[in-house]
Amino acid sequence: MLSLKPGREKAVRNRRPLLFKGAFTGDVNAPPGTEVMVCGSDGHPLARGLADAGDQLAVRLYSFQPDAALDDAWFADAVRAAAERRQPWFPGDGQTTAWRVVHAEGDGLSGLVADRYDDTMVVELHTPALGSRLPGIVEACRSLPGIRRVVVAGGTGGDPAPDNPISFLENGLRFTCDLRDAQKTGFYLDQRENRMKVAALAAGRSVLSAYCYTGAFEVAAATSGAADVLGLDSSEKAIAIAGQHAALNHCEAQVMHETADVPARLRRFRDEGRTFDMIILDPPKFVKHPGQKDRGLRAYKDINLLAVKLLNPGGLLATFSCSGLVSRDDLRMVLSWAAIDAEREVTLHETLTQPPDHPVRPGFPEGEYLCGFIAGVI
Repeated sequence: MLSLKPGREKAVRNRRPLLFKGAFTGDVNAPPGTEVMVCGSDGHPLARGLADAGDQLAVRLYSFQPDAALDDAWFADAVRAAAERRQPWFPGDGQTTAWRVVHAEGDGLSGLVADRYDDTMVVELHTPALGSRLPGIVEACRSLPGIRRVVVAGGTGGDPAPDNPISFLENGLRFTCDLRDAQKTGFYLDQRENRMKVAALAAGRSVLSAYCYTGAFEVAAATSGAADVLGLDSSEKAIAIAGQHAALNHCEAQVMHETADVPARLRRFRDEGRTFDMIILDPPKFVKHPGQKDRGLRAYKDINLLAVKLLNPGGLLATFSCSGLVSRDDLRMVLSWAAIDAEREVTLHETLTQPPDHPVRPGFPEGEYLCGFIAGVI
């Protein structure tokens, strides 16, 4: 049993899933994964969680019913409940066969991510607190309808990753994922809806997709009628897969890919006077901790400034941040800075975020990590 300091109960009552060492009276030194009861300063039970091993993070909360035991059955029920909540968005029409089944804090399962790729589930743990629960979580995933294989990303405890890339559909487009050597669980499913929104505006346009990874934005734009598409990424392996995805969807004639340092290539395009009708900026996380925020915002501003300069009048910019510490207001400010320095008028037409299989709980707004805009440049 762990007791909170006076005044620290509000976070638990607001259902924040993460409690730090400074919130408790005395030391928190239970081994990771130890089940703990969290009580208020008056000794009244408030929630149950598991001890974590972070430098400052002490406990991850999972149940706000203090009498609930966090055993294998509890986690299995939570995984199945998360899967059932996806049904309204994924009715099994065959157009999309990959989505996130468990989104960590958004599903009340802090530190756990599980993505589905057709008949394969990929589980990723972001905390040692869940290590002892992993076998039960794997079996719960295996019990879901249509699941034949459960792979644990970057570890053991599940089925072996298949020797060949697995194939799946996203909005009718076909992609593959090699689970033996992939970032995160293998594919960036969180941009699924944004790819379709951006692609719907791409017809007849010359498109530049920067930080393209394995080319999903390019495929969506090309199959929606883009005149030509160029994808840039620093990873040679990602660029090779992006080319395969273009061929898989029969749009390789419209799509080219280049391995490049993106900011350097954008500056080169600026110096050459090259322009585009649409630019997609989907960079990696520039801000990983609070101390990086000022520097990260400057990095976002620099690439957006270059993009604004490279767009033809009437062009469209789809710009994103996946840094949870960068808010939508921060990104809006970045665009304002870029527009001023570029001496161009920028108008915001649409606000973009993560899809419904990446839910956010009101008590944990940090879970809304993906933000973006579709902007017009005059």
